[in-house]
Amino acid sequence: MLYTPRFLSNVQYKDMSKIGFLSLGCPKNLVDSERILTELRTEGYQVVPRYDDADLVIVNTCGFIDSAVQESLEAIGEALNENGKVIVTGCLGAKESQIREVHPKVLEITGPHSYEQVLSHVHRYVPKPRHNPFLSLVPEQGVKLTPKHYAYLKISEGCNHRCTFCIIPSMRGDLDSRPIGNVLDEAKRLVDSGVKELLVISQDTSAYGVDVKHRTGFWNGAPVKTSMVSLCEQLAQLGIWVRLHYVYPYPHVDDVIPLMAEGKILPYLDIPLQHASPRILKLMKRPGAVERTLERIRRWREICPDLTLRSTFIVGFPGETEEDFQMLLDFLKQARLDRVGCFKYSPVEGAGANQLPDQIAEEVKQQRYDRFMQLQQQISAERLQEKVGREILVLIDETDEEGAIGRSMSDAPEIDGAVYLNGECGLKVGEVVRVRVEHADEYDLWGSRI
Repeated sequence: MLYTPRFLSNVQYKDMSKIGFLSLGCPKNLVDSERILTELRTEGYQVVPRYDDADLVIVNTCGFIDSAVQESLEAIGEALNENGKVIVTGCLGAKESQIREVHPKVLEITGPHSYEQVLSHVHRYVPKPRHNPFLSLVPEQGVKLTPKHYAYLKISEGCNHRCTFCIIPSMRGDLDSRPIGNVLDEAKRLVDSGVKELLVISQDTSAYGVDVKHRTGFWNGAPVKTSMVSLCEQLAQLGIWVRLHYVYPYPHVDDVIPLMAEGKILPYLDIPLQHASPRILKLMKRPGAVERTLERIRRWREICPDLTLRSTFIVGFPGETEEDFQMLLDFLKQARLDRVGCFKYSPVEGAGANQLPDQIAEEVKQQRYDRFMQLQQQISAERLQEKVGREILVLIDETDEEGAIGRSMSDAPEIDGAVYLNGECGLKVGEVVRVRVEHADEYDLWGSRI
């Protein structure tokens, strides 16, 4: 499916150059797509939802793991078959030879966050339309691919870590923090446009500002330090939900927990821990102080009892023994995380872990994945059951004749659970309502509006 910004859907355009756009991958890639689409619309291009209507198709690819690479290559192939004129960008674009080997007829290829190059290539094959301000008006917040009531706020690019299972730094480079004034300006524009929830994203949100030594910037005429904590303090003043993703557990993360306890930002942390065996963490080149992590989780929950913790883990990493895996299960039992994602280790071309000995058989990976998920489902169900009878705030995402579906403060869009309000009609998308929880399962809640 190609993307069409909502505000274009019911307008007829004539004599405009038409671009198809396909965005794959993570929220960080989605933000790159929004940036490119904003530039295209500002220049007067029409973005269309059908291959056969487009003068050219742009595919923004993902290349993080093998399955994502395959999905991207298939999407490129489909675009070539259906349209014939294709420009490729995004993470997989950093591996041009891999794309050319499968799809030699692709017109141009660029890597991630190469906005100017993409626009330059578009100009080469599809001339700029004549500017008509009545047709090419773009909202101040730019083109968004998310619903109107929430948006992703990307605060930096790249990553300074060298995890052996990951090739992101080779694709997106080292950490490159955006000026804090620019980030806050964008946040304010989004809020003014009706956004009720900002999801702060990057490759490493905790490291925001490290590359510029946390220099002082300015916003609204006042000095503001370029750091995650200062950013959260400023975003808290906008009066909306602020959710933190991809937060490495550096010591200064402790400083945002009081902001959550005070209701200034959402009591939600997405921390990619990846494993709990010190030996496997060392092979991954990840922090390995598991006992310290458990102690910090305990302390965070003392300060902010409503804190929701999300994490991701990898099973079947090269060299993982049954003892290592049991350490991971024991960690889950002790940490009792609210939301957990699990991935079976998948070799990625260019990743250091490919050279490690003792690769794990696929059937063992699957067995460990199943055991992991069975345990975590039990923990998640118990954690959600504790909410039955409580009152929570819910942000409405969908409505129909049967009721409404929303998310609590504990639920990020598309990756966490939902709150179902059956029979609750008359609610509006983007509305925040108070709900009494009546039922729970492993992932979702059901309740009634108070």
